Amino acid sequence: MKQHHFLQKSISVIVSVLTPLVILMIAIRLLIAPTFARIAYRMPGFPADPYGFIAEDRLRWSEPSIIYLVNTEDISYLSNLTFENGDPVFNDRELSHMEDVKAVVTGMRIALALGMLIILAISILAKRFRWTPVLIKAFNRGGWAVLGLIAAILMFLALNFNSLFTWFHQIFFESGTWQFHPSDTLIRLFPMRFWQDAFIFVGLLSSVFGVIVIILTRHHQGRKVQ
Repeated sequence: MKQHHFLQKSISVIVSVLTPLVILMIAIRLLIAPTFARIAYRMPGFPADPYGFIAEDRLRWSEPSIIYLVNTEDISYLSNLTFENGDPVFNDRELSHMEDVKAVVTGMRIALALGMLIILAISILAKRFRWTPVLIKAFNRGGWAVLGLIAAILMFLALNFNSLFTWFHQIFFESGTWQFHPSDTLIRLFPMRFWQDAFIFVGLLSSVFGVIVIILTRHHQGRKVQ
């Protein structure tokens, strides 16, 4: 009996923690697509490139940059890109950073897959042992945790986005490897405004997913009560 109680508690904690993380990673994965860049470049007030890229240039060069992060190609996918005059689109420091970013994205995708598999396995286990009410409550808490986490991030974003952006990069990248000259292609394609919009997109999409989880779990609990 005590063992079953311990397992139920463990399931509750694991699902409550994994749910917001999985939701956040799903939102980030959806962000990593050329579609978001196309939308971002057309947002009101998006800054023009002072070095000459027009919207079509940004669309042309941002697409392979984004696709590289989730495909199976090596860095030659980007290093072989050249402008009309033969100059490389990305310099060596930019290419090195893109390799680092791809490694982080790959790690996130693996973590997302593992998280979803763990939740699936726990759901099967809960159904078998008739612990579904415990699982539903855990999902509900996870949904609320998403809203709390996103509210905190968006509040910090509104107060001091530059610090949030710096803190994020310091966690995942070595010092000095992610800072570039304003004339570098990565900055021209993805200025600070792009990342502000990206954080907002992830926050809003994660919040929508969190609300859906809350609604579905409440609906399920209501049916049980009836």
